[in-house]
Amino acid sequence: MSVVTGSQSKNAKVVEDIVSRLRETPGALLPILHAVQNELGYIPAETLPVIASGLNLSRAEVQGVLSFYQHFLSSPPGRNIIQICRAESCQAMGGRALEAHAKKSLKIDFHQTTADGELTLLPVYCLGNCACSPTVRVGYEIYGHVDATMFDNIVEKLRAHPVEIK
Repeated sequence: MSVVTGSQSKNAKVVEDIVSRLRETPGALLPILHAVQNELGYIPAETLPVIASGLNLSRAEVQGVLSFYQHFLSSPPGRNIIQICRAESCQAMGGRALEAHAKKSLKIDFHQTTADGELTLLPVYCLGNCACSPTVRVGYEIYGHVDATMFDNIVEKLRAHPVEIK
């Protein structure tokens, strides 16, 4: 017997409303996944059957799309999301060293959140700022020519004054 918590049933209701509203949209699965993430901040596993049923898909089909696109989060993100560009230009200009520094200093890997729940670290593939590689994005702010020192300054600023933009 499964136990459904209040937040699970609330999430299911939100997702049911989204599916109902968007199911007739051509290629409805992606717009629905975007809408769920925009509303809930991530796509909870318990909502996948609701989405699948509403679109007459298998849960595996929905999970396959969810796991294919790195934009979608399957767990609650931190207050701020730090994205590090992994495109070729950024890698050629020190992006791998920046990634290693970020992971070590935050004590997390990509797709993880710091223990205090403040910061989630995500890879992103091209922020369109190749001339200023390596690049990092936090919310709507893009930082160019980021090295370890600048990364640490960004993190210090976020911890002191969280932006709360995802």
